[in-house]
Amino acid sequence: MKTLVIGGCGFIGSHVVDRLLVHGHSVKVFDRQMERFRPPLDGVEYVIGDFGDQMAVIDALAGVDAVMHLASTTFPSTADLNPALDVQGNLVGTLSLLDAMDRLGVARILFLSSGGTVYGRPDQVPIPETHPLRPINSYGIVKVAIEHYLEMYRRTRKISPVAIRASNPYGPRQGHTGVQGVISTFLTRLRRGETLEIWGDGSVVRDYVHVAELADLCARAIATDRTGAYNAGSGQGTSLREVVEILETVTGRAIAPIYKPGRAIDVRESVLDIARAQADFGWRSTIPLVEGVAATYDWMCRE
Repeated sequence: MKTLVIGGCGFIGSHVVDRLLVHGHSVKVFDRQMERFRPPLDGVEYVIGDFGDQMAVIDALAGVDAVMHLASTTFPSTADLNPALDVQGNLVGTLSLLDAMDRLGVARILFLSSGGTVYGRPDQVPIPETHPLRPINSYGIVKVAIEHYLEMYRRTRKISPVAIRASNPYGPRQGHTGVQGVISTFLTRLRRGETLEIWGDGSVVRDYVHVAELADLCARAIATDRTGAYNAGSGQGTSLREVVEILETVTGRAIAPIYKPGRAIDVRESVLDIARAQADFGWRSTIPLVEGVAATYDWMCRE
């Protein structure tokens, strides 16, 4: 199967490309720029273009059997600053992609959604896919809207969509900009000798999944005819205080964070129920957080 990976040069996308190759796929990548942390891979076709350029997307779709839509023009922490840009870049861009797929007869699509933002403040933990979708920020609102449109296109245009609701991925090749990924951000600050800052008292709990495991789930899901939404997480919750303790173990240094006043937008606890992915794809997360963080730190020290 020839698979187009939109956003395949990014953090998650590059790992998805790795797994697709392992699974025997022919891979075409569409992204704004080449990978930052490694040279082009042999056997992978790269197309450089902007997701907002409809003709470039149509050209990239030529000859493919399936699409993995991993690109996002915004981040959870910044999307609220310009919701219109979030809608235009992500929602409108995805609708253009779906229309192009429909015209070209490409039915299968995997969409990388968000398990951390689509549910909002949960009624139960771990959170199953059947939980009401109550996003509280623009990033989550747009992800939910895209999922609804995917279902509409499934009913009306014979598109075959599967959405992967990822928790908080971490691992090698994650950017160090500080706008997404607490583990990467904290490790970067520690390497620079900077102080860690935490909103609240450190009791906020999140579900962290290693990017290689998330990529493996994506590669498994795209090769099936399953549709609907699937959570992708470790199924385990870790507080920010516990994250700091892991960082102390990994780096071998004492850490004294600065605790700042909590924010109203922060959900207190978000952990995903991953039973559906286990049942339908035989997938589960097996990398302990301390092991994954240690490997990420080793990569950053070599990078």
